[in-house]
Amino acid sequence: MSSYALSAYGGAQEQALAMSRELSRRGHDVLLVAPDGNDHATYDTPAPVACFGAVLKVPANGSRAPLTLSPRASRRAAQAVANFRPDVVHFHEPFAPLIGWGVLRAHRAPAVATFHRGGGGPALSLTKPLLRRLARHLDATAAVSASAAATITAACDIVPTVLYNGFEMERFVATPRERSDETVLVVLGRHEERKGVAHAINAVRAHNARGGDTWRLVVVGDGPQRRSLEALAAGDSSIEFVGAPNDEDKRRWLRRANALIAPSLGGESFGLILLEGMASEISVVASDIEGYHEAASGFATMFTPGDDTSLELAIERALRDETPESIAKAKAHANGWSMATLMDRYEDLYSLARERFSATR
Repeated sequence: MSSYALSAYGGAQEQALAMSRELSRRGHDVLLVAPDGNDHATYDTPAPVACFGAVLKVPANGSRAPLTLSPRASRRAAQAVANFRPDVVHFHEPFAPLIGWGVLRAHRAPAVATFHRGGGGPALSLTKPLLRRLARHLDATAAVSASAAATITAACDIVPTVLYNGFEMERFVATPRERSDETVLVVLGRHEERKGVAHAINAVRAHNARGGDTWRLVVVGDGPQRRSLEALAAGDSSIEFVGAPNDEDKRRWLRRANALIAPSLGGESFGLILLEGMASEISVVASDIEGYHEAASGFATMFTPGDDTSLELAIERALRDETPESIAKAKAHANGWSMATLMDRYEDLYSLARERFSATR
């Protein structure tokens, strides 16, 4: 169950979809539940998808989370889950309102939670009593990073197992390589201040203004800063905005690129996008923030967050120093976070949740 609408691109939603594919490959029956009753899209998963409620973009952790605040949607989701009769219910961000609360409170099946959010805020500090009540209905918990684990521990005393995000390596290398003679940089993420896309635009324009090898920047994503970012680009022909991606679009752009730019200013719990760039056999340039350290691990070129000059120099260094050996080592590093390995760990967590749930019945 994803508390965030699948119709909006995001890391938690990507994990829910990828896990549904892996579990289906293993012979499990899966139902994926999410907000957005108006979402009739077809998603790349064999699992049926059930969506309920109207979606609101609620400010959260420097972003805007696509949630539903509809009690009716929560009741309908609970009924859909009850009809499915699951052996385990897996919640992604179970405390984010409101889609999963009915299922969580009913607690008719073992409940496993994955916490994605890194960093506190009023939404957590002001709702501690409610979160502690909801937490009593969880049988096993995980967090996608040490930062996310510390955040939920501070909020309601849960001490989760840290299971970093995973991804399907084979999907990235299966997409054909389409590099051309031009130098293509890709920045991928929601268009909001904390993602730092403006700094990528500034760095590319500054480099190109000096002449020499022209960099082409492809900006993949959408969001509230779209118009201001387009204004910042000022019609520069070397900067292309291509809109929000589906999973196939994302993989195709990564395989076309020379380098992935990850310029976030903060608020990231784990740098899965860095690993996806490494799996796509391209160089990765990332801001030196806590949420990216584990994924980077010396295989990405880091720069000072929010510093346009530092970013420009890091891109130059990454492009200059790339070798077949460096790409192969980064790809091998990324393979340590494969979805198959992650789901092995989660299946152990599911077994633990079933044991704990049975012990209380």
